[in-house]
Amino acid sequence: MYLSNIFADPERLNRLVEIAESSLQPILKGAVMYTIPLTIISFVLGLVLAVLTALARISSVKILQMIARVYVSAIRGTPLLVQLFIIFYGLPTLGVVIDPFPSAVIGFSLNVGAYASEIIRAAILSIPKGQWEAGYSVGMSYPQTLKRIILPQASRVSIPPLSNTFISLVKDTSLASMILVTEMFRKAQEIAATNYEFLLLYTEAAIIYWMICFILSIIQHRMETRLDRYVSR
Repeated sequence: MYLSNIFADPERLNRLVEIAESSLQPILKGAVMYTIPLTIISFVLGLVLAVLTALARISSVKILQMIARVYVSAIRGTPLLVQLFIIFYGLPTLGVVIDPFPSAVIGFSLNVGAYASEIIRAAILSIPKGQWEAGYSVGMSYPQTLKRIILPQASRVSIPPLSNTFISLVKDTSLASMILVTEMFRKAQEIAATNYEFLLLYTEAAIIYWMICFILSIIQHRMETRLDRYVSR
């Protein structure tokens, strides 16, 4: 019914086309200026945190294990949106005021760190114990064996699930609009608030998200195909 009414009214159809064309540039600008940088920065920082957390989880130091467990449990057990609200709206009550973009980076990095740490931990544990013993047998220490033998193999195993985490993060960045980050979805919201064409603008934003994720999926597939060459069968 909605589409039939639009095609039956040439003036409305032309108006929608004009709105779609005029809004494309600011929405894409929101993606280039905020969505993509927010995704990359948060993922890199989250990945560093994930490696440290995974190593803490498998270490023999009980206090490190406990801290890592509590961190992972807290992040995985609470909604991402609530975490963002605590950082941006909650911390100012304690005198800690953080700008929208850094708040989003902190929130997404903590979230990625918790989920990715379990991926990395599982990848490390999947490496046969004989690999550890091989490192020790040639005189390597624990850190050397971990760095030169275990982590390179674990990286190959963890890349596919980590790629999925990265793609999911692209979509999750839309939540940053709730803490005033003018990323792609918030730009669509702002434009829609002026012309009331919510369906058109939100669909346009959704298509852009889809295209970004589609491109990333192609890259992920090529990476997995390339890594399969080094897997013994």
